[in-house]
Parts: sequence; C-alpha cells; structure tokens
Amino acid sequence: MKLQHLFILICLLTFKNSFSQSPILKKENIFENPPFAECHASSIVELSKGQMMATWFGGTRESNPDVCIWIARYDGSKWSKPEKVADGVINDKLRYPTWNPVLFKTKEGKLFLFYKVGKNPREWWGEVKTSADNGATWSAAEKLPEGMLGPIKNKPVQLANGDILYPTSTESVKGNKWHIHLEKSDKNGRNWQKIEIENDTFGVIQPSILQYADGRMQLLCRSKQNYVVETWSNDNGKTWGPLKVTSLPNPNSGTDAVTLKNGLQLIVYNPLKKGREWSNGRQKLSVAASRDGVNWKDICILEDEPKGEFSYPAIIQSSDGLVHITYTNDRKNVKYVVLDVK
Repeated sequence: MKLQHLFILICLLTFKNSFSQSPILKKENIFENPPFAECHASSIVELSKGQMMATWFGGTRESNPDVCIWIARYDGSKWSKPEKVADGVINDKLRYPTWNPVLFKTKEGKLFLFYKVGKNPREWWGEVKTSADNGATWSAAEKLPEGMLGPIKNKPVQLANGDILYPTSTESVKGNKWHIHLEKSDKNGRNWQKIEIENDTFGVIQPSILQYADGRMQLLCRSKQNYVVETWSNDNGKTWGPLKVTSLPNPNSGTDAVTLKNGLQLIVYNPLKKGREWSNGRQKLSVAASRDGVNWKDICILEDEPKGEFSYPAIIQSSDGLVHITYTNDRKNVKYVVLDVK
C-alpha cells in the first residue's frame, strides 16, 4: 500500500472512531411556564466566557400579530426568565407578527439582534437592534436598507477584513419560489450590498455559511428537493458555483451549521425525507460532522421520537471550544444542548 493511501486510511479511521461516545454534556429546556402558547426559530450567541444569550419568537401561534421576539440569558448554570425585547407594533391600530430572530456579536463586541416583521415570509422586512453592553440595553429598532433582509434564520460570519456576510433568502408571492442570496455590510452593520446566487431550478432558503482553511466557503440550504443543497465559493463569498444536492436528507426543514476552530464542520438537521404534511420528518434531529464538507457522518442524535417537532436548530462554538445548540421543542419550549466535540 502506498504511503499516501495509508495516510488517508488512517485519517478516515481516526475520524470514524473519534465519535464513538456521545458528546452530549447538557440537555435542558430553556424556560418553565412560558408567557406564550407557542415558540419557534431560536438563535444563540456567546456574550462572554460561560455566558450565553438565546432568542426566539413566541406568541399565540406563528403568524399571529401578538408574536414577539424574546430573549433569555444563561449565566453558566441556569437560564433567566424570558424577556420580550421586540415586537411588530406599528401604531395603535396596526400590528404585525415578528419572525426568525438572529443574534450575532462582532469581533469588536457589538451585539446585533436581527429579526423580521410582516404578515408572512413573502411580505416581511428586516429590522435590527444593537447593544454595546451585551444586551443589558438595546437601541431602538431600525429597518434595514431597502431590499435587505439580514440573516434570514442562521448567523452571519465576519470576514478577516471586518465585513459581515449574511446568509439570507426570499420567498416570492408569485409561485411561492424560494431563492437564496447573501448580503454584506461593514463591521458596523452599514453600507449594505447584495450578492446574487444563481438558484437554477432549486427551491432553497435559509442557508448557513461554512469556511475552510484553503479559503473556500460553502452554503448549506433547506430545500424542497428532499436533501440539503449546497453551493461553493472560491473567492471569499463574492461569487458562487452551481447548486447541487448533498447526501444529507432534508424534509423541508431548517438546518444550521458551524465551522469549528479545528476545521471540523458540523450541521444540525432532521435526517428524514418530507412527508405529506409540512411537519413530517421533524421528529428526529441529528448532528453530523465532516472534514471536507462532502462526506458527512452522524455523530449524535438529539431527538428521535415517533412524532413531534424538533426543528429550526442554531449552533455555535464558544470560546472554550464547546458546542452550543438550541432548537424548537414541539413549539412549546426551546431546547438547549451542550456538546464536547473532539
């Protein structure tokens, strides 16, 4: 056997055996006795070492005008009570639901809370609040520039030059077409521009961004094609190649992914095909890992029930190397999981 082939075999065996034990360190609901009937679409960010913040939308049910954006803080041992931080109130007579909040903290320490306001995903617009004190106080809500939506579900990434790259998408009124694109701003969330992506015949939304040591970038997307769909960039996200399906099943449900400090790529996803109902396939939730973004291996099952909804995950790595995940727990709670992924 050639030395090169032997080296590849050793790497594959090491990758396979490194996940023989469950990496789950903690698994719990974020709140008790919530002040809303339903909740969905969480996001999580590290505020400082051991300190986290999570956000989600909650109200009577998704798309009701009373749906607001909520947050909670984690002090290293427990979560605070849910706190309402944004709503869709326009005036005394007009109010819209809010949707899909996304938390993001820049390298300079500025905390962003992005979210959407509007009747539905075909008519919503993007708004943002910012904080300079880790969310103790927030700015007034500000609409994003015309034509910009901000991160549609998953977190942005900050590039080496400070620019922020936002994974986003649209759902058109005519024909209910799904279409991904990217948006970019400077480090302060100003000077926005749109980066178009050719979607061909794919119906895709809610991308997440992965980065590689050789400078390439990868988007992983929710799709109508029964699989997670990908596209790659070789120029730091300026242009993107053709879309194609991955080996990962997708039951028309949101995913999220993250690049770890050691270069390992993780995705949280529902590893099933879609059924007759929109919610089919969301009763199982797994974490898969890859070194190259092509060959994926499940390393952890978060949920596996006969029925129920465990969906819309968010995933980050904290400064101590641990992995933190939040996701919808049957629309009644938000689940929080901590992994130690070697």
